[in-house]
Amino acid sequence: MQSAQSAGSLLVLMHSLSRALLATATLFLSVTGIAAAQTTPLNHQLSRIDFGISGVGQLTGTVTGPIIPTGASNAGIVTSQFASNTVGAMGNIRYIAKPYIGVEFNYVWGRYTENYSPAPGVSASTTSSLFQIQTTSNETSFGWVVMPPHPIFGMQPFASAGAGTNDFKPTGGGGNGAPHQFRATYYYNVGLQKEIFDSNFGIRASFRETFYLAPDFGQNYLTILKHTTTLQPTVGFYVRF
Repeated sequence: MQSAQSAGSLLVLMHSLSRALLATATLFLSVTGIAAAQTTPLNHQLSRIDFGISGVGQLTGTVTGPIIPTGASNAGIVTSQFASNTVGAMGNIRYIAKPYIGVEFNYVWGRYTENYSPAPGVSASTTSSLFQIQTTSNETSFGWVVMPPHPIFGMQPFASAGAGTNDFKPTGGGGNGAPHQFRATYYYNVGLQKEIFDSNFGIRASFRETFYLAPDFGQNYLTILKHTTTLQPTVGFYVRF
């Protein structure tokens, strides 16, 4: 269900994302780098900033629990919630002041289907029934970046961790009329990168994991209040200013 339409949407999103994040990089520099630029050459400050775009696999775990609100028609029925696996996009901006001191801003987009079983109003013994909400997820987060000064086998290791929010926004066609919902999100990320051609362009791969309360879109018949995780292998490129 994520066919050609989803692929086209992803290409449009990545194009828009690159333009938006470049603008954000300029704003970031103007806010945080002006004072330093007064005493340090501007190009030295720019060399500490890079902009990356990556493809992101999104593999979300299954959580199970009883419907909690007593007013729900299916209250107490044990329900499993799981998301379809998908591929999304990630854009980020990093400012690395020193090897162990850096910050980053991330935007991660994905589109998939949240599945709830059994469907509300269906007997719990009918395990094959599903209630589905097609949604996009839009994570915005900030984090701390550690980049050791010494490469490993010619690759530069890095690690980061931080927090932000994820906006789960049901689609118009497959979202069952559900409203969007924000969830606090925490993440860690470890990976390797390598500069190629010259010092301004490189490739980057990482393993990322996010933690958040599984979305119920404010519907009492979907509320199990269980935390879930999404595994996000990434691969892409970055450009240094």
